[in-house]
Amino acid sequence: MPREKFQTLTEQMFYILLCLQNECCGIDMLEQIPAMTGGRVHVGSGTLYNLLEQFVTAGFIRETRVEGRRRSYLLTDEGRQILRQEYERLQAQVQDYERCLKASGAALIFPPGQEPNRGKSFSPPSCDSDPPLSPYRDCHGEEPAAE
Repeated sequence: MPREKFQTLTEQMFYILLCLQNECCGIDMLEQIPAMTGGRVHVGSGTLYNLLEQFVTAGFIRETRVEGRRRSYLLTDEGRQILRQEYERLQAQVQDYERCLKASGAALIFPPGQEPNRGKSFSPPSCDSDPPLSPYRDCHGEEPAAE
């Protein structure tokens, strides 16, 4: 069964909507998105203008100004709601990830030196723990049944 359009957003969609909390034009977004993601996310101009058109049609953004070929856009209330829902969906994924890793007793969640800074120190469990940690545990810390 195909998913409903815009039920979840791609990274590019998310960052385009995030940029449009303040009025800006396409060329601004092409520069802002790599800047705000540290170069991790890029949006091609074809993708950008296609998505902008789809977002206008869906009512997530509105065109605010046209100066020649340069068009500016702004997020609508519906667009803010979609952006917020996607943020909450991503937060739920992060919480699921953290809960599952904690339950599994994973020895290392992040490579040394790449731990997220969330205001608390990170110390991986000791490799000498009892019972031995298994990379094959599921989200509930259970070993899979032998086949």
